Amino acid sequence: MPKENYHYHCVNCGKDWDAKEFRYLCPDCSKGNSIDAPPKGVLLMHYDDISHVEQYSEDELLLQFWPLESRTSLPPLKIGHTPLYTFRHLGEEILEYDLLIKDDSQNPSYSFKDRASTLVSAYAKEHQIDTIVTASTGNAGSSLAAVCASQQQKAIILLPKAAPLAKLVQVEMYGAQLIKVDGNYDQAFDESIQLSEKNGWFNRNTAYNPLTIEGKKSVSFEIYEQLGKNIPDLVFVPVGDGVIISGVFKGFEDLLKCGLIDRMPKIVAVQAEKSANIVENLHSDNLSFPAATTKADSISVDIPRNFYVAKHFLLTYESGTITVSDQQIMQAALKMSSSYGIFPEPASAAAFAGYLKYKEEQEIARNSQVLVLHTGSGLKDVANALSFLEEKAKDNKQD
Repeated sequence: MPKENYHYHCVNCGKDWDAKEFRYLCPDCSKGNSIDAPPKGVLLMHYDDISHVEQYSEDELLLQFWPLESRTSLPPLKIGHTPLYTFRHLGEEILEYDLLIKDDSQNPSYSFKDRASTLVSAYAKEHQIDTIVTASTGNAGSSLAAVCASQQQKAIILLPKAAPLAKLVQVEMYGAQLIKVDGNYDQAFDESIQLSEKNGWFNRNTAYNPLTIEGKKSVSFEIYEQLGKNIPDLVFVPVGDGVIISGVFKGFEDLLKCGLIDRMPKIVAVQAEKSANIVENLHSDNLSFPAATTKADSISVDIPRNFYVAKHFLLTYESGTITVSDQQIMQAALKMSSSYGIFPEPASAAAFAGYLKYKEEQEIARNSQVLVLHTGSGLKDVANALSFLEEKAKDNKQD
């Protein structure tokens, strides 16, 4: 029998919905949604009777805080349990605190998105669902394709034609059905919803399927475990739609609610200046969403689909926001690669760029722990890195 130790909670109206049937969005709030504004009614899963939870490992915690009957439903791939590196230097500079890099490029499809795909796939397996569709800028699509291949499920992926070549190739190599969209991510998102409603396919879209936030929160449980049942002081997260940072918040919030931690870390949302529609609208009642033009494709979003949930977490807990330029992102990618041997794609480098900017503007406490979430391999998008290196070489030659 499917596990129903949870209920759905809408951050917009505050209403709870039982788990007798799967829900994508709040039935009340989603009625007035339009395609030119962030959807209202994105749901969070809240778990019942968690006060009894004790010092479990993160694997045991996930069974308590995931809507699954058994671990046997999970994909056979090694997803999660990614390295957490500790450094005390930045180039030649000696740091007075621990700089931690959580390296989620070590997941099977080389991105953080495998955490969401694994839960969506496992839930589908327990409910005898064999076809899953998603829209993506690239990483979520290649992630779902990989996971479904390992589970003998059919994946249908909608990607913009302009997505990086490596991500398009991944999707097809994993055997998924690739639909190239004449337009951006937002158009792919809307088309995927139409297709899933028409054909009865299970939809994995972030900020639409509540399982995606649940899957992504697993990183917080891992960090807690890897730090010896402790949490970092500062966490820098790259932000596009706002789902990854919501997952990070949700994981630590679950730990807080069941008494395993007594505080939340300060979680800093980092957005590209040319795709900053969460940061720029966070304290505004007159929402405005200009087109995104950042080179960091994985966080390039016109309309942040998870705006209201991300806003809820950012305003509820002590947090921060930073915007960084594309030039700062690429400089951070080079700095991170050359300092630590970890090569990030531009979207992931945004988090490191945010850390560098924060470090210049604010003092970081001695012996504190500062974590940067590394969400995707630089091999996902070598074109931008190559262009940056060529421009850098040209500038050096002119000097």
